[in-house]
Amino acid sequence: MRIVIVEDDPVMQLGLEQFLANYDHFQVVGRAEDGYSGIAATLTLKPDLVVMDIGLPQLDGIAATQQIKQQSPNTRVVMLTSHTADVEMIAALASGADAYCIKGTSLEQLEIALSCAQNGAAYLDPQIARQVIGHLQYAHPPCPEIDLSKRELDVLRLIVEGKSNPEIASELFLSISTVKTHLRSIMNKLSVDDRVQAAVAALRGGLV
Repeated sequence: MRIVIVEDDPVMQLGLEQFLANYDHFQVVGRAEDGYSGIAATLTLKPDLVVMDIGLPQLDGIAATQQIKQQSPNTRVVMLTSHTADVEMIAALASGADAYCIKGTSLEQLEIALSCAQNGAAYLDPQIARQVIGHLQYAHPPCPEIDLSKRELDVLRLIVEGKSNPEIASELFLSISTVKTHLRSIMNKLSVDDRVQAAVAALRGGLV
């Protein structure tokens, strides 16, 4: 399996390379330290799998994964990150990630995650699996007649991408109070209690 590592921490990057070198069936063919470089390396080197961090400079790992999957859908992506916020986990999976691992997981679990992705199976780190499944089980899908405005759909799309209110405000050129108003309206229309449930309902209902 040919692998590209996208990780901005040089110590973590080196540790990953050393770990993967212990397995004959893994070969690191490229490395990148930010999201844009990760996309470029993937499209140029055409690896079987990308090990992707979320907290990357210039372009985060969620957005990078989404672009990789759009342009190279057969490339497997394993998120390896310290991020455990519900919205980020849901957004990463929605972007097309095939596996989600938490940094600090055992090397045995990481090897399992990589092998699962290689074989086309999904993998969730046991530390976060219950959180993700819980949201998928209990978030109410939106009714077909729900009518969101264009601006509400813009806000909802960015919520699904894991953006914070200040990030949404900056991207859409809105005030934070206006973003909060749109968020309250979205949650009321979708009959959900928080932004994670809104993201899950949007994904399940095909709104974004």
